[in-house]
Amino acid sequence: MMASTAKKKSSARAKGASVVIPEDVRDAVVEADGHAVSLTNLGKLFWPKLGITKGDLLRYYAAVAPVLLPHLHDRAMVMKRYPNGATGKWFFMKRAPSPRPDWIETCAIEHGSGSIIDFPMVQDLASLLWVVNLGCIDLNQWYARCDDVNRPDYLHFDLDPVVGASFARVRDSALLVREALEALGMTVFAKTTGSSGIHLYVPIVRGPLQKEVWTFAKEFARVMESRAPKLVTAEYRIALRPRGRVLVDYNQNAWGRTLASIYSPRPTPKAAVSTPVTWAEIEKGIEIDDFRIDNVPARVKKLGDLWKPLLATRGRFKLESVL
Repeated sequence: MMASTAKKKSSARAKGASVVIPEDVRDAVVEADGHAVSLTNLGKLFWPKLGITKGDLLRYYAAVAPVLLPHLHDRAMVMKRYPNGATGKWFFMKRAPSPRPDWIETCAIEHGSGSIIDFPMVQDLASLLWVVNLGCIDLNQWYARCDDVNRPDYLHFDLDPVVGASFARVRDSALLVREALEALGMTVFAKTTGSSGIHLYVPIVRGPLQKEVWTFAKEFARVMESRAPKLVTAEYRIALRPRGRVLVDYNQNAWGRTLASIYSPRPTPKAAVSTPVTWAEIEKGIEIDDFRIDNVPARVKKLGDLWKPLLATRGRFKLESVL
């Protein structure tokens, strides 16, 4: 049985209080949520061609923390670490490193092998800065909350262009999938992946097991392929995917999988950010690089969090009605 428990040091909720990260210093200790957070190698270039440093990345996350933190709260975090920046080698790390500050909360998840892994959780600004300081450019949290990691509260699709497919075809695919999901009574939210595609999320009432959510997603993706075989594919085997199509990736709904979170910068040449967008923007023709580290904070300040409805209890779809 795969279970989880949260090891909590406090009952603090996600706050997102502001913090000033100094410039022109190598290391610093900042105060956030009543905790002293050690930040290191602030001047290291994480995007050398853009002149963006690790300190700039931390400042970006501090700026968007108020809208980001609620989407991460009480969810295990898989750390994708880039110790030498966006152009360097990276590695996944699940277990929270030790030693670590005693205020870092963890989520203990039992895996099929019987091993129990203590994942860190990003509960407030202090823990956000701590994780990013480890070299995490993008954040990858679980879809299910820690109190029941077997029952997610989202259904999602990663629309990923196959070789030869333009981003215009990704936008067309997003509109097609949205139409089909809305026909079932679902509310669909979109964000750029910051890489090459679009993520579609549907808030669901927590109840179905992850395997049931995955099964529905797989069947739905195959229906999409049958309806528009010249535009989308559900073929998960890379070698068999037809060129020029857009993959309706259902497999990311599997237990333990993650996608780059909302507001996550990506290790791309222009430091693009996985950004919530409106359907009107998709229809008008957005591009991935329209949303970057240098302009997303201003967008958030102007528009707020377009994905705030995903945090609400009301308005979630009961997936059992279509299983």
